Amino acid sequence: MRILETRHLHWPDEAACESFAQRLAALLQHSPAPVNASIELHGSLGAGKTSLTRHLLRALGVTGRIKSPSYAVLESYELGADFIQVGEVSHFDFYRFNDPREWEDAGFRDIFAAPGLKLSEWPEKAAGMLPSADLQICLSVQGDDSRLVDLHAGSPFGLALLQGLEACQ
Repeated sequence: MRILETRHLHWPDEAACESFAQRLAALLQHSPAPVNASIELHGSLGAGKTSLTRHLLRALGVTGRIKSPSYAVLESYELGADFIQVGEVSHFDFYRFNDPREWEDAGFRDIFAAPGLKLSEWPEKAAGMLPSADLQICLSVQGDDSRLVDLHAGSPFGLALLQGLEACQ
């Protein structure tokens, strides 16, 4: 992925992760055009990828149970009328992939080509198959359980998200 710009954040606690997710959801909700974006979530087991995704989905209006797609690989969410710009959210977890070609075999190319928001955990397990991410979120756990967060914009849309997140801090 070609990186256009990077930001570094520190989340001292879960509340900081939730606040970030709410700001990101607001930017997506008020996008000037329908969202067709891919966000990759990187980090070790327990780094907070699924927690961030749950906070984001809640901020986007998803109610009810939000399941981790660890076994199913994909969970999809239709958003309500307040989030018409975002459309459908597809949450992927490629952790169990043994070969990146499993992505193609599963028919995910069509989902990534369609409008909506695609959130991918463990994208390195589908390396070479995924389209370039608009935004990469890299989480690393610190000794005090805080998180260092690197945000990498890979497209003009990702850059707009980075700039919007910075403006609303």
